[in-house]
Amino acid sequence: MDKINSEIILNTEDTLNMLDTLLEKWDQDWWDNFYKKKEKPIPFFVDVPDENLVSLIEDNKGPKGKALDIGCGNGRNTQYLDRCGYLSTGIDFSEESIKWAKKNAIIKKSEAKFINQSFFDYDDNLESYDLIHDSGCLHHIKPHRRGQYLSKIQDLLSVDGYFSLTCFNLKGGTNISDFDVYKKASMQGGLGFSETKLRKVLEPYFEVEEMRVMKELDGEESFGKDICWVVRMRKRE
Repeated sequence: MDKINSEIILNTEDTLNMLDTLLEKWDQDWWDNFYKKKEKPIPFFVDVPDENLVSLIEDNKGPKGKALDIGCGNGRNTQYLDRCGYLSTGIDFSEESIKWAKKNAIIKKSEAKFINQSFFDYDDNLESYDLIHDSGCLHHIKPHRRGQYLSKIQDLLSVDGYFSLTCFNLKGGTNISDFDVYKKASMQGGLGFSETKLRKVLEPYFEVEEMRVMKELDGEESFGKDICWVVRMRKRE
């Protein structure tokens, strides 16, 4: 009887919350444990920025403004944006990752700001960011929350701003459909996107200027793995 009285769907948000419960929880504790083991051979545990972010900054010679790095991890991209003249903020769900990022910032004397919070709970003025970067979040966003996620980025992005994305392609992520996520009750470590699917997901919100496979790099200047897509976008009005 308790479930009959408590598990009631009255609106869209109730439906979204119900779908959340169907999937395994990758909560703050999970990500904190992930980031505690810094010696693991995780490709993005490096201390250099994404090659596509570097390319965007080098091509965009205009005035620098505010930048937001979603899922900032150890702060490598946030600190790069700070060095390039942006008022940069990194946000991450994991408290452990933010501690790592802040420690790195002190060592490098970076003025980048770091916030331990879910992006869904993050609040700032509309159209206040000139550049928003996502390096590895989208492929972890549950399909039923994806529209919410992208709509929020669109709202925060200035009219002439850029959204820069790094996410798994079919070599990097699991090759299952959005429907299969719920049939299997799992994201299986992160979804891989085909080019067709990624365009369908992004184009209602953004004008895609460039979509390509990330460059595979072994150097010390920037990060690149060909298991990812990189996308450069402008806000769609």
